[in-house]
Amino acid sequence: MSTLRNKVQLIGNVGNEPEITNLESGKKVAKFSIATNDSYKDSKGEKVTNTQWHNIIAWGKIAEIVEKYVGKGKEVALEGKLTSRSYGTKEGEKRYVTEVVVDEILLLGIKGEDNATE
Repeated sequence: MSTLRNKVQLIGNVGNEPEITNLESGKKVAKFSIATNDSYKDSKGEKVTNTQWHNIIAWGKIAEIVEKYVGKGKEVALEGKLTSRSYGTKEGEKRYVTEVVVDEILLLGIKGEDNATE
């Protein structure tokens, strides 16, 4: 049960081309966002779609898969953990960021497209 304490599973579409960074340590990191959609019917019976955007971080081998196969609009399923951090802007303001750090990614799409898992 301890593995359920901080687990996120999402299926969504990539909103931007992943930003790939090669660190001095030799590690690779990929940053991108995905959109997930929830739909419901309002009081008038009309369908309403609510889109949520999620910041995603992938390290190492998963970042290499993201670099090679993931692009804007691609549908992905991922699993990871939720992390929060803060940083200061040049103007001295404190900003807070919540991100999903990926442990596993599955590339979804039309049969015959390049697919990979990690």
